[in-house]
Amino acid sequence: MMKAILSNLQRFLPALAPVSTMERLRACFGALLGVFVTGVVSEQALGATTAVPLLIAPMGASAVLLFAVPSSPLAQPWSIMVGNTIAALIGVTCALWIPDLVIASAVGVSLAILAMIATRSLHPPSGAVALTAVLGGPVVHNLGYGFVLWPVGLNSLLLLIAALAYNNLTGRRYPHITPVPAANVHKTADPLPTRRIGFTPADLDTVLRQYDEVLNVSPDDLDAILHKTEMQAYRRRFGEVRCAQIMSTDLATVKADTPLHLAWALLVKHRIKALPVVNAHRNIIGIVTQTDFMENANWDRDGDLHIGLARRLRRVVKLDRLKHRTVADIMTSEVQFVRPQTLVTDLVPAMADRGLHHLPVADDDDRLVGMVTQSDLIAALYSGNLTAGRLDEPLTLAG
Repeated sequence: MMKAILSNLQRFLPALAPVSTMERLRACFGALLGVFVTGVVSEQALGATTAVPLLIAPMGASAVLLFAVPSSPLAQPWSIMVGNTIAALIGVTCALWIPDLVIASAVGVSLAILAMIATRSLHPPSGAVALTAVLGGPVVHNLGYGFVLWPVGLNSLLLLIAALAYNNLTGRRYPHITPVPAANVHKTADPLPTRRIGFTPADLDTVLRQYDEVLNVSPDDLDAILHKTEMQAYRRRFGEVRCAQIMSTDLATVKADTPLHLAWALLVKHRIKALPVVNAHRNIIGIVTQTDFMENANWDRDGDLHIGLARRLRRVVKLDRLKHRTVADIMTSEVQFVRPQTLVTDLVPAMADRGLHHLPVADDDDRLVGMVTQSDLIAALYSGNLTAGRLDEPLTLAG
């Protein structure tokens, strides 16, 4: 009987996302520093003997949001500054014009919520700010609209500055600005390849409108969480195959001072589309691709860009005064590479969305050890027993 009662009571416990002990301590220490700094600076600014409260109780609730859940829409700079200011203005107005404290409290809190939702500045502690303006007693009432500036405005600003510094120093992005959507590298209106299957941001917006409740998570965060969940399920389904298992290791490479016509000859001989550029220690310093040759094949003595493709290629790789040109003249120096232990599923966004056709694989000393291409990735995802790491049993296609 008692076990059944306890089991039912556990259902009422909030289902919070799991966080590490270090993250809990980070939040606690941040609140300690934030409230302490806010109190000390307020005391220095207003004086220890002032009748104005140095700290108001709602700042404790604001500290919970700013330091424990800094990614929440309710904890953003706009929310705390605008929400607290609006609530203070409404609370003071209600205190001045409504004699009955109970009615003034109810009207003040409800109007504060309405105004915050209208200005997209919902901040739960602001409801307590409005209530403090009404029930704060003679000291607060004597301040009138000065209460909006001191202590509400000063406390809010100081706590916000502390949160900005502490969260970013401890590795938490704050403020939580909506990221700019990734552009299609092909400059078309098509969605990114990884966004063409599965749910889209428009689908998420539709569901949220149907859900019709205020959530303590931003839509872009929710979108990112759901897509990461999809990727985790994909990894669980297709196993833990890593780049070391599918990469090519017998590579054709060039150095920065390799003549262009020799580099082009390597591409043609091996029927490949990219050559890693390495130094004497085999560290990756660049990559040269067919595209690099094409883009630089418009060199013409008279500046004519309308010559034929074959003629342009001959000019870039071996003719006339272009013979002295080397790989360093056309290679891409900023090279994205992966490690041998990188999961092949992690390559999908880079190759599908960012248009990368080749990814060099480097060891911990940044020395080239292999190359993964889109063909390798397709073969790995198509193959059968990925969980066991075997790539020799192709899937049987229906139909």
